[in-house]
Parts: sequence; structure tokens; C-alpha cells
Amino acid sequence: MTSPADPTHEVRSHPASPTPTPTPARRISGAVWAALGIVYVVWGSTYLGIRVVVETMPPFLSAGLRFVVAGLLLVGLIAWRQGPSALRVTRAQLGSAALVGLLLLLGGNGLVVLAETSVPSGLAALLVAVVPAWVVVLKAFYGHRPTAGGLAGVLLGLAGLAVLTLPGLSGDVRIGGVALVIVGTLLWSVGSFSSSRIPMPANPFTASAYEMLAGGLGCAAVGLIRGEQHGLDLAAISTRSWTALAYLIVFGSLIAFTAYAWLLQTAPLSLVATYAYVNPIVAVALGSLILGEALTWPIMLGGAIVVAGVCLIVTTERRG
Repeated sequence: MTSPADPTHEVRSHPASPTPTPTPARRISGAVWAALGIVYVVWGSTYLGIRVVVETMPPFLSAGLRFVVAGLLLVGLIAWRQGPSALRVTRAQLGSAALVGLLLLLGGNGLVVLAETSVPSGLAALLVAVVPAWVVVLKAFYGHRPTAGGLAGVLLGLAGLAVLTLPGLSGDVRIGGVALVIVGTLLWSVGSFSSSRIPMPANPFTASAYEMLAGGLGCAAVGLIRGEQHGLDLAAISTRSWTALAYLIVFGSLIAFTAYAWLLQTAPLSLVATYAYVNPIVAVALGSLILGEALTWPIMLGGAIVVAGVCLIVTTERRG
């Protein structure tokens, strides 16, 4: 769970031309492919990074530190590159950004971080991949009739989700961890859906900075309420966990997001949205290769079904 964007929602609009003329297909530049590769690999690897962080760090306090530091760094970058005026928002916009940040990063990402203390990173990524299906369901409640392909994608996603819960039902992993991820995907979907319907800051980088600060402070508050600070020994935190946290801050929350925001302005949305079904594949591969996570038949079958469903949704639900 790394991006607040909804891959089924068209974020750009173009004025209609009174005399439409065919235009040649836009050539995809090397820079676009490079940025897309960053989003594929880095966002796919964040699940592995989270799993390594929680080996020796408390979940919510580590997530809070990640997002607060990343948010402050992004605020500094915005002020440096665009000027302090780029950070100015109305009270309503600030409140909306804070709400979305809490839904995405405290409710969505925070629960995934907590779940990864007992759920393999690859399984968590596959469970998270069902988010586009929840977004289609939310849109349907607000009168947006899904396409046939979108509806088929939702049904496939839910079927895959059922298969993916089998490791928890069989006792191979804790069912509570699986449930946490599913609740997190629902909260992430509500945050993604709401972000396009409430008064958000016009600058996506400014919006993301405030979302990260609000979500990070929310994670830190929950961590303190849970008592994660009690018995916390900084000397006992491994270098491996500190390195993974630094990776999540710099690469996961800053570089990959910047690449994604740039892609939204320069590349076809249908191409950018492919991250939604590439990320879980990357996460499963990295979890297996680096952490030795088992590739059981429910994970492989359920993951394939979920990815197929997401592919259908992304390719058929382009407008929100």
C-alpha cells in the first residue's frame, strides 16, 4: 500500500474538439519506462521492506517515523523547488488531506504493517492487490455502473481473496493477520475513493506531504496508545531494520511517489495503472527469493486469480 491513487479513476481530462482528428500513437520514451520500472520494483519491494522493519521495530511507531520523516522531507523539497507558497492550502483542503492520510496510511498501511508481524510479505501484497475491486464496489454505491469487465474483475478478485485466506484458515499463518490486511484494504479503498470527491490541495505533492504527516502522526499516536514504547530498546534494533526503514522513507515514500506523479502527467493512464498488478508479483518474488517465504498452492492460485481480476478492472474501468 503505497500510493493514494485509484488506478480505476481517470485523473486527467482533455477538452473535446469540435472536429476530432485521428492522432498518431504517442511514443513511449525511455524516461517513461525508467520511471515505470521504479514504480514497479520499488513499490513492489515495500512489502519486503516492511517485513524486515518489523523484525525488530514496533509496527505503528516505525510506520509513524517513516511517514513523518518522509512528509517533512517532501515539505522541504516542495518549498525548495516550488517556493513556500506551494504549501499554502485552505482549512478545508488541509482537513481533507489529513482525513485521507489517516484512512490511507493509518488505516490502510498501518494495519498492513501490523499484519506483517505474522503474515508473509508476498501474501500481504496479494491481499492488498484486491483494492481496485473494492473501489469499483464503492463507485457502484454512488451510482457509477461498473462495466461487464469491471464486474467480472470484482468477482475474480473476491474469488482470489477467498483462496488467499486459506493459509490463515488452515493455520499456516495467523487468520488475524489476514483479517487485518483485508480491513486495511477496505480503509485504503475508502481513502482513495474519497480523495477525488472532497476539496484536496491542487498540488499532488503538497497533498501527499500533508497526508503523510497526518498519517504518520496517527500511526505514532496509535503506537503510543498500544504501549509500543514500553520496553523499546533502540540498541536492540538491528541494522537490517534501520536500513529497511531508510529504504522505505527515501525510495518507497519519496522517489517512487515522485516517479508516479510524473508518470500521471506524461504517460497513458492505462500504462501507469499496470503497477496495480505488477507490484504484487514483484512482492511475491522478492519475499520468496530474499526471505525464503513459501509459495504454497493457495498463494500461487489465489494470487493468479486476483492479478487477473485487477487486470480486467484496470483495462475496463478507466473513468470514475
